[in-house]
Amino acid sequence: MSTYLVFGSTGNVGRRVVERLSWSGAAVRATSRRPESARLPEGVEVVVPDLTAPGVMDGVEAVFLMWPFHSDERAAPYLDAIKRGARRVVFMTGGGVRPELPPERQPNPVARWHATVEHLIRQSGMEWTVLSPGTFMANTLWWADQIRAGDTVRGAYGSVAMTPIHEDDIAAAAVSALTSPGHAGRRYTLTGPEVLTQAEQVRVIGEAVGRPLRWQELSREQERARLLADPSFPGSFVDELLDGYARMAAAPPPSVTATVEEITGTPPATLAAWAVEHAAAFERFLP
Repeated sequence: MSTYLVFGSTGNVGRRVVERLSWSGAAVRATSRRPESARLPEGVEVVVPDLTAPGVMDGVEAVFLMWPFHSDERAAPYLDAIKRGARRVVFMTGGGVRPELPPERQPNPVARWHATVEHLIRQSGMEWTVLSPGTFMANTLWWADQIRAGDTVRGAYGSVAMTPIHEDDIAAAAVSALTSPGHAGRRYTLTGPEVLTQAEQVRVIGEAVGRPLRWQELSREQERARLLADPSFPGSFVDELLDGYARMAAAPPPSVTATVEEITGTPPATLAAWAVEHAAAFERFLP
């Protein structure tokens, strides 16, 4: 039986890729930096993400790759190791990569290293598919503390439009690309079914959980100070995040694609449906 190797197996998308493959009866090997606490389905082999370790690439037919490093320095040797064992790779890119630009001209560091990995995959000789998803619906959990504490979400760039996508829809597309023919050499833009601003996302979550939530707009300076004062938010990422929002605010709004349904046969889930699934995360603090 062929084995599927899944990177990022405890993340929002990777865990669902593992679950979907496992439920289908496939042999799954999943990477985790802490295998002992991965809590993946029974029968899944969990290994550390070290492709030089004995047996990691044995019998691997295809790889679901999320880049696990904060640079592209290890991209070439990593992909060489994958190529020695697998014939197919499905790469989930990120950082707002602009595919028409070479890596060195990408708009931010995250996009540059993802574009570098994507370029090397295209040149590898393997069958490849690139998935470029919109904003994860799970990103709205960044607002959970504010929503639990009250009915107002404070932030900057509330007018920024996005096409939020359910993580399970990304996983479904990934599993199809891993296991089915017809996806080699394709780059798929994956979106949810709606274009929603940040302020509209807050409203939708409120409707789904039965509370009248609203967005309160902050200036960039106010939001920067708020994020820098948050010990759970990486300070080095604050300006990069706000710069990204500023670029999005100045650009035309994104378009919804039909790609999820074309690949999986099922329409993508709405943010309202996602919010109902995750309602417990937004429940109000009790006095």
